[in-house]
Amino acid sequence: MTFGPDLLTAASAFDADTVELRRAIHQDPELGLQLPRTQQRILDSLTGLGLDITLGESTTSVVADLDTGRPGPTVLLRGDMDALPLQEDFVTDFQSANDGMMHACGHDSHVSMLVSAAKLLHENQGEFDGKIRFMFQPGEEGFHGARFMIDEGVLDGVDRAFAIHVFTNMTNGMIATRRGSLMASADRFEIRVNGAGGHASAPHNCVDPIPAAAATITGLHTMVSRSVDPALSGLVTVAHIEAGTTNNVIPPSAYMEGTIRALDEGTRNVLHEGVERVATGTAAAHGCSCTTSIVPGYPVTINHDDQADLTLQMAADVLGDENAVAMPQPVLGAEDFSYVLQHVPGAMAFLGVCPDDLTPATAAPNHSNLMRVNESKLANGVALYAAMAMHRD
Repeated sequence: MTFGPDLLTAASAFDADTVELRRAIHQDPELGLQLPRTQQRILDSLTGLGLDITLGESTTSVVADLDTGRPGPTVLLRGDMDALPLQEDFVTDFQSANDGMMHACGHDSHVSMLVSAAKLLHENQGEFDGKIRFMFQPGEEGFHGARFMIDEGVLDGVDRAFAIHVFTNMTNGMIATRRGSLMASADRFEIRVNGAGGHASAPHNCVDPIPAAAATITGLHTMVSRSVDPALSGLVTVAHIEAGTTNNVIPPSAYMEGTIRALDEGTRNVLHEGVERVATGTAAAHGCSCTTSIVPGYPVTINHDDQADLTLQMAADVLGDENAVAMPQPVLGAEDFSYVLQHVPGAMAFLGVCPDDLTPATAAPNHSNLMRVNESKLANGVALYAAMAMHRD
């Protein structure tokens, strides 16, 4: 089966629907695993397509099957639904109306592109056999939503899977992906350094946890460069520290937390061990004790080689060679589509949505309070979803 620019033309016919749904969801963001209003908007948008729809039990997920009635593979397309706990500061007519909530990672675009892809595939279901499964997933932003859906059977009978993630720091309309590791694992660590508090004028009568905490931070960052093979990638970032209540009191403890990122499980394990070793040893060297905990997050997102190749082939065929880019290296963000790729062959790709008045280098990144999506090439994502779904070997 071959695909060409005609598929993009067909996808572009849904531009108004794509943008309207995206803006409606953007204006009314929801967090976590329970997104009832977003779920209802998806259901309303899928009305009349004859899809077999299953609603989640533990979350407000939506699974919608398009069954041609003819034997063939089942291809899963994923779009995540949830927003971030962030105040939006870029003013538009469809700015978030919910305080402290914002679609700052483009999941509103993912949902709207996937709905339009469902409409396009419904219109063209005579062109392929088998089944398409549309996976609308809550809780990607740290809530392991994909894992809940997998437990409820979303991958039953699925032969391969595909997802798109928009990315503001990339040329508008461009598709980029790679073989192997695409995104990192993401684990959270917490360290509490315990000393003995007292008067700040008499530190010799105390066991000050603050110097121990400061040395721990330096030691953690040094540990990465001295524990991880320079040819591999891994990082430890301390992102939050707390100690004390005022200027003349040495506190009894100091707290820090942060993230551990890696692109392979071996490096991930090395960093886990290193964090605990450095924290314990540094605290002891300062006469303190410490408690360390590591909370596992998402695993490494690993594209299957043949599916990454297929993605780039489809992007080139439908969108043109200039819009299909093989990434030279992965990124250290994390994604719970990684759980899907642990079970079935598949790939994830990035779609550039850089605003026209900015450049990829100057655009506010994903997760920014000023992040915004260029809607003019969302049809590229709709077309690629459809091409990946319709492809038959």
